[in-house]
Amino acid sequence: MKHMFSSMGRGLAAILLMIMVCSLVLSLLLRFTGLTESSLKWVTIGLSFLSLFIGGFISGKKGQSKGWLLGGGTSLLFSFLVFLIQYLGYQSTFNSSQYMYHALFLLLAMIGGIMGVNLSSHKQSYK
Repeated sequence: MKHMFSSMGRGLAAILLMIMVCSLVLSLLLRFTGLTESSLKWVTIGLSFLSLFIGGFISGKKGQSKGWLLGGGTSLLFSFLVFLIQYLGYQSTFNSSQYMYHALFLLLAMIGGIMGVNLSSHKQSYK
């Protein structure tokens, strides 16, 4: 059980790190080019989906079993963190489009966790 939480923590840390790096790059693009926020909407959504997939992959690879559970747990931790920030900081809850995004986050992180487990090197070859 402790190993599962450690794996999910590493996946969550990877997600947060990737989101911060992507935010920095996108903000620099907005500042020093003629791009607008509306022109980067789909890029932002795609990068967030990619970040959750990679975070699920990392948690599955570190956990080496039950990838769907590790990826799903990582996504739920991320969604809970976002909810806490939004509720406590901005006094608002999720709206319907945010629920849809977080459901897709859950699905992608679970798929990433499954792939992480299947691509981990702990598997033995059967004869």
